[in-house]
Amino acid sequence: MKKIRAWITATCISVFLFTACNTAPQPNANAEKENKEAPTETPEYFLLRPEVEKAYGYSHAVKIGNDIKISGAVSMDDKGNLTALGNLEQQMKNCYADLEKILQHYNCTFDDVVVENVFTTNMQEFIKVSGYRNSIYKKQFPTGTWLEVKGLALVGQLIEIDMEVHKTK
Repeated sequence: MKKIRAWITATCISVFLFTACNTAPQPNANAEKENKEAPTETPEYFLLRPEVEKAYGYSHAVKIGNDIKISGAVSMDDKGNLTALGNLEQQMKNCYADLEKILQHYNCTFDDVVVENVFTTNMQEFIKVSGYRNSIYKKQFPTGTWLEVKGLALVGQLIEIDMEVHKTK
């Protein structure tokens, strides 16, 4: 009797596996419809200071669909020279001024920012002046990270701020 049960069980498992492996998956009509309706999203690049950005090899922002990635903004003039040497608060304000120009290019505001990362060579000083951000973010603060780093791209650079934006329609 045990042998018969074992044989029946083995046969059932074999039939199940054979049937399951040979059954063609059914197409998902909703997935096909979504793929046909999804627009092709071409990246849109933006250069705030084209000559500087080409020299260093980066784009200041890239928009894909409703999302915008913004490279780290630094305190510099249009020729790529660092400004506000030794003054972290002014460098931070200059960063936000550049970031606002980029946001405006895409018809966005700081309210559309969902991620903000701050890199500084002096975290204690940044914390002292970080209250300035209250004048930037009036509705809510984005997610993000504050990192103290050993150094940044330019000698004398004290802060760099990058962002991610999601623009709802």
